[in-house]
Amino acid sequence: MKKYNSILKYIFIVCATLFITGCVHDDKYDEPDLANFQCADLTKTMTLTDLRAKYVNTVYAFPDDSNDIVEGYVSSTDETGNIYKTIYIQDKAENPTQGFVISVDMVSTYTQYPQGSKVYIKLAGLALGTYGGVVQLGVKDPASTTSVLRIPEKLVPSKIFRSCSIRENIIPKIMTSAQMVAANDKYIGCLIKMENAEFDSRSLCTNYAPNGVTIDRVIRDASTTTTRVVRNSGYASFANQILPSGNGDFVGVYSKFNSTYQMYINKVTDLKMTKFPRLDGITSNPCEFSANGLTLKTVAEVKQLASGTLAQITGDFYVKAQVVANDETGNLFKYVYVEDATGGIRINMNKTDLFLDNRFRLGKDVYIKLKGLYIRNVSGELHLGSNDTSTAINYRIKEEDIYKYLYDSNAPSRAVVPTERMISQLTTADVGRWIKIKDLQFINADLGKAYSDGTATSNRTLEDCSGNKITLRTSGQADFGTNTTPIKPGMVEVEGGKGDVYAIASYFNGTYQLWITKLSNIDLDNPRCDGSIYTPMPTIYNDGFAAGGFSSDWTTVNVVGTQVWNTSNQGNGTNYYAVMSAPLGNPANEDWLISKAVSLVGKTAATVSFTTDVRYAGNALQVYATENYTGNPSTTTWVQLPATLDTNTGAFGDWVSSGNVNLSAFLGKNVRIAFKYTSTTSAAATWEIDDFKIKAQ
Repeated sequence: MKKYNSILKYIFIVCATLFITGCVHDDKYDEPDLANFQCADLTKTMTLTDLRAKYVNTVYAFPDDSNDIVEGYVSSTDETGNIYKTIYIQDKAENPTQGFVISVDMVSTYTQYPQGSKVYIKLAGLALGTYGGVVQLGVKDPASTTSVLRIPEKLVPSKIFRSCSIRENIIPKIMTSAQMVAANDKYIGCLIKMENAEFDSRSLCTNYAPNGVTIDRVIRDASTTTTRVVRNSGYASFANQILPSGNGDFVGVYSKFNSTYQMYINKVTDLKMTKFPRLDGITSNPCEFSANGLTLKTVAEVKQLASGTLAQITGDFYVKAQVVANDETGNLFKYVYVEDATGGIRINMNKTDLFLDNRFRLGKDVYIKLKGLYIRNVSGELHLGSNDTSTAINYRIKEEDIYKYLYDSNAPSRAVVPTERMISQLTTADVGRWIKIKDLQFINADLGKAYSDGTATSNRTLEDCSGNKITLRTSGQADFGTNTTPIKPGMVEVEGGKGDVYAIASYFNGTYQLWITKLSNIDLDNPRCDGSIYTPMPTIYNDGFAAGGFSSDWTTVNVVGTQVWNTSNQGNGTNYYAVMSAPLGNPANEDWLISKAVSLVGKTAATVSFTTDVRYAGNALQVYATENYTGNPSTTTWVQLPATLDTNTGAFGDWVSSGNVNLSAFLGKNVRIAFKYTSTTSAAATWEIDDFKIKAQ
């Protein structure tokens, strides 16, 4: 099965959380003990500028018998974990003229090469290449003419030597944002200082990086309106600290990725950004909440401020509430629900991945300043947001304004306790609450269906044993799995038993609705209301193409063109999938992928399902079934199947489930499923298929 790791969701996040929150980090570290590390004072044969000149559009490898040596001063430290497997150097401790990047397969380099150390590098056997457009020193990669591999850890001590006698204090080179241009790429790798700098308002009151996630924070100074990037690792010891909200001196290692200029923080004590007012006019620390002059309101009282469709809150009010549902799985999008003892309410914000912000983690208490916000009636449900009516914002608080209204209480997260209700007990006062309803089951008509139809937001119906019903809403864009094992709702069949459901109570035009935040919110393991035990339709044939290549179960038929169906694991490690693609401009193609005959003799119900992924504009994939394959697609009688297919031609990785496509027309017969690919000289999509299953009973 093919799973892409996109924009990145969050490897080892739990481990990182335990590590970061379990310790106190003040960026004060003991000096490394260097007594047992080898040192040497050598004589350089070339400058870092000479070294940089060796690379001209292709890898330059130094011969194994080379006597060339360069020297420099270490400008970086990986002591905080923000810099990873890289040593940055510059040619002078102060007023450098050239910086450089050394790629090493080694961590904790600060223990042998602490910041300020003078180092000598023997270049024999090393090579120059690029990564992200930046020249770096490593070892030759046999598979590339432009990039290099990291210097193996066991090789590092024989190539990089720390001076026995010289260690300097690195004085940052002052550089403005306006000076971060190609003409100054020679300073990449140097320690620099941006004066009069401040982080963008969209980052205010957030931490340096979410746990386990590397992220860009935007920074600017007074030299230009052009912003730059500070790249922070979610594994850094300071990741969980709050970004400085003032103006002042930023110090970091200067770098670049393609056309984006960026910097890496060595340690947060290098940053002196506490001055106000800021360039954007903020006069004091915006992250410190004060209730002075404000009147506390409950959520229920906030809802009473609603008037008509949209009403601005003009009073000096605030509310304290707990985050009871967020967007971690993507089933909620650009909003969270908060709740106090009197009720819950939705807060719309124009920002994705809100759950990565400490303020919006599940169970956190937040303070909300209400003056200036708007309360909007959306088909009977009240939301907090802005008055921005643009399509993109849709009444959401602008990302750059979030800091003005929502404040971290700085208290630890608390357990979210659901309010227990029966369907018949629900009132509008419950809308926005995290609730628990006992003894629910999916109606008979929904059994066998997935939680969503492809990528669409879909309705399924839950009922209690008295016949009361309520709608479950699920976004097909949600992901209830992990970064490495995604679980799309369109690929998961609803549970067939009876049990408890935990969800947000919502409301739309007189109808109560439920929204879950993870699949475990639905636990339906008991017999159904009538005492029956639902048995999902068993899979009688499946193929995930996991081993690569097509078995004898599949027939590929090339009708037109030179391309044929194949399998690939590109972007998916060791797991394969079926793929068909034709280069744009080639002659038209027609190619078939046809399954073996699967017997439905004696069956009373049957379905076929699979997942698809499409990239680039072109004809839609066609899916057919037949009971009498002749060996020639053109002489076979086919029945086209109404399968749901991926429609996002702009990107790979958003696998879409076909749903359970009914095969009742073929009960009692042998059925084959076929995928027909076509392309033209002007449009040629790439289609991928995985998770092929036929179920029957």
